[in-house]
Amino acid sequence: MNFRSLLTIALAVSTGALFTSCSNMSSGGGGLSAYQAYDVPTKLPKNPNNVRVKVSLSKQRTYVMEGSEVLMAMPVSVGGPGTPTPTGSFTIYNKEAKHRANTHGYAYSGSQVKQTFLAKKPAGWSFKGTPMPYWCEFKANYGFHTGWLKHTPCTHGCIRMHENLSPKFFNLVKIGTPVSIAYSQPEDATVGNIPLPPDSGPLPDYNGQMYVTDGYFSQHKSPKYN
Repeated sequence: MNFRSLLTIALAVSTGALFTSCSNMSSGGGGLSAYQAYDVPTKLPKNPNNVRVKVSLSKQRTYVMEGSEVLMAMPVSVGGPGTPTPTGSFTIYNKEAKHRANTHGYAYSGSQVKQTFLAKKPAGWSFKGTPMPYWCEFKANYGFHTGWLKHTPCTHGCIRMHENLSPKFFNLVKIGTPVSIAYSQPEDATVGNIPLPPDSGPLPDYNGQMYVTDGYFSQHKSPKYN
């Protein structure tokens, strides 16, 4: 069972403290190498205190703004049917670059790795929670974090970011950054039609060792800014 299959398991349980996400968007080439090469232009703010985040659920885009200037426009994954991303005005109140889930993740013994819940790990096996790099929490159990992006909505309400974009987002926002989440945003019409990464659904997952070590936390290009 691979990293993305966790969503199938999670659908059968209460989401409670689960921090699971998946995605939706359209288009963009194919292959893991194309996925790993994906990036979008990003600017650093003149005044970090003026940064704010706007999320469009219908377009599945996140816009990091400084006043009327778009610092970064990126595709994201939002909540799927029955598990919507909450709408409204929020504030980022918790940031953790190496965040892991508490209840679900990977049991491992030697070279063997199995995706499971902590309560169901085999006796004698060790356990690491699902890695959710560059976690930025805006509501209890809801946050922005790295994850595979697909072309249909499938998160449990979190906002999933591409591996190369999440460290940029993490650097642009701070504790106290406002977040507005709505069905649509004005920026959809002006900067929303950006090139997209390949759908991750058909792509091969990373090796299980990537998730029980710190490998997934550094699975991204070095952030570059304009």
